[in-house]
Amino acid sequence: MLKIPSLALIGMLMLPFSASAITSELTSLEPVVVTATKLETPVSEIASSVTVITAEEIENRQPTSALDVLRTVPGLDVVRQGGLGQQTSVFLRGGNSTHTLVLVDGIEMNDPANPGRSFDFATLGTDNIERIEIVRGPGSTLYGSDAIGGVINIITRKGSGKPTITLSAEGGSFETHQEKFSLRGGNDLWNYSLAASFIESNGISAADERYGNSERDGYDRTSVSSRIGITPTTNFDLDFFLRYFDSEADLDTFAGPFGDDPNNTFDSEALFLRLQGRLFLLDDLWEQKLGFALSDYDRENRDETDALHPFDSSLTTYDGRLYKVDWQHNLYLHPTNTLTVGIEYEKEEAENTSQYFYENPLWNTNDKFDKKSVETTGYYVQDQVKLWQDFITTVGLRVDDHEEFGARLTYRITSSYLFRQTGTRIKGTYGTAFKAPTLAQLYENSTYVLGNPDLTPEKSRGWDIGIEQGFWDNRASFGVTYFENHFEDLINTFYNPLSFKSEYENIDEAQSKGIEIVASVRPVDDLTFSASYTYTDTENRTTGERLLRRPLHKYNLNVNYRFLDRANANLDIFYFGEREDLDLYDWTQTKTLGAYTVVNLALSYEISEHFRIHGRVENLFDEKYEEVNGFGTPGIAGYAGASLTF
Repeated sequence: MLKIPSLALIGMLMLPFSASAITSELTSLEPVVVTATKLETPVSEIASSVTVITAEEIENRQPTSALDVLRTVPGLDVVRQGGLGQQTSVFLRGGNSTHTLVLVDGIEMNDPANPGRSFDFATLGTDNIERIEIVRGPGSTLYGSDAIGGVINIITRKGSGKPTITLSAEGGSFETHQEKFSLRGGNDLWNYSLAASFIESNGISAADERYGNSERDGYDRTSVSSRIGITPTTNFDLDFFLRYFDSEADLDTFAGPFGDDPNNTFDSEALFLRLQGRLFLLDDLWEQKLGFALSDYDRENRDETDALHPFDSSLTTYDGRLYKVDWQHNLYLHPTNTLTVGIEYEKEEAENTSQYFYENPLWNTNDKFDKKSVETTGYYVQDQVKLWQDFITTVGLRVDDHEEFGARLTYRITSSYLFRQTGTRIKGTYGTAFKAPTLAQLYENSTYVLGNPDLTPEKSRGWDIGIEQGFWDNRASFGVTYFENHFEDLINTFYNPLSFKSEYENIDEAQSKGIEIVASVRPVDDLTFSASYTYTDTENRTTGERLLRRPLHKYNLNVNYRFLDRANANLDIFYFGEREDLDLYDWTQTKTLGAYTVVNLALSYEISEHFRIHGRVENLFDEKYEEVNGFGTPGIAGYAGASLTF
């Protein structure tokens, strides 16, 4: 029977309140998520499909790169073209690899000079990460273009307490070594965290060794991450974020046979900055956030002549920058209602050069994509309503005024309801999204590719519905979600014999649908079992074929055991089902890649409060597999290291 709240309770709900106090109380009870609503909201009140990876989980798994923990996320597929440092793509719920917006502390990581404006996860380590939030489904209502399939948000650690320094080092297979440094601390006025790391590896052959390739493709990366905050008054704080990386990867020109290319290198350098202020007014009922951000990329691909490629060499450079200003207002009108209004302005710039040097100088080419820029202003509003803490719904609307394509409207609605008697929660979402053509897709004019200024934005609409159930005083949980996404006007390339180039066109339409299942159980305090399964059925509506590199089935099992008060063991099992990829010899045809299972094991032991040793084995059973047709994957590998904190 539905119980109507008493007049006394209604009267209490109408009393003035402190938003910061309520947020503080909620955050002390359970983890909060900010990506789904741009508000600090408890996980139990989020209707969107969200996965949160915590710093503790990252430490237990001991991943080399952030992409290694993303493999555990339901509905998310990670594909790497070779070993450590090789180009890496992610596919959310069957969407394209260019359909995911990646943020670090509110800074957009997607590269404006990349042809698809995507982010290469090969460059992102795990330094200074507090948590990673993944929101699946159309996200343009809050985040504009690029969030057509979902959002991945990396949040940096905030320092507190007395100054703490941690030094760590590890080494292992493929002549890999990694060194890290971190400094954290803070008080009521200041907080700070700084992390720096260097990793180097001789790697494996990017082109699969099974085709006779033997030249190893190495990788090195230097990373710096920093967060500095000041709280001069009780209602105002200011934060500065910085992230920088400089990496160099050896590449192979082609997959499969004859892929070795000893002098092919790719250098990538990027700087990300953000200054953000937050102000509470009217007894904390009005919260404002004002931020300024910069993303700056410089990339270079150099391929000199060698014994296998004696007749030509090339040099390609990519420069991209994104400037962004955002101003968000959260109006805590009532404990049952929060209104969010925001405005964002961004300007992106991109340019590249492509030079080819042949044995005959008359054949030399020097193609240049001159600097182009585009501006976008977005306006959004979101209303979050809570009734008796059981029914929660959000309704959002956004208009993006794009310099080239005019106004684009997107919207999203989410709802969830908790049946308190049984602890059952049902939830659902529906939303629309768009992705503007990139500057390269509009204006590129290189030796092989021609841009198209007449392109229109890609569009999507998606919905999901799910149920979550807790058991055994929440020591066990189970959830299942069904989703569907429809994509229109997808941008792809076709070969034009008149121009002798590939050209961009809005020629594809696609859909994806599937089921995500998650479960966990904690039989005792120190032992946790977590599992997930994803079924993703995709179709290119133009050709009737499945989309490339998306497996139909995927599952993950993770077991974490804390024992002897100081030791931890973590077992990860991944299964990826069969999927289609391009045939190496005829790109108009596809090839089915076989299913595979990879097992990783990580161990650590705290010898003292200040000293910890750790080690892991990746691909424990030496599984032979391909993530991309013709590209290699590492076999069994072992690593060991230690960390000192003082």
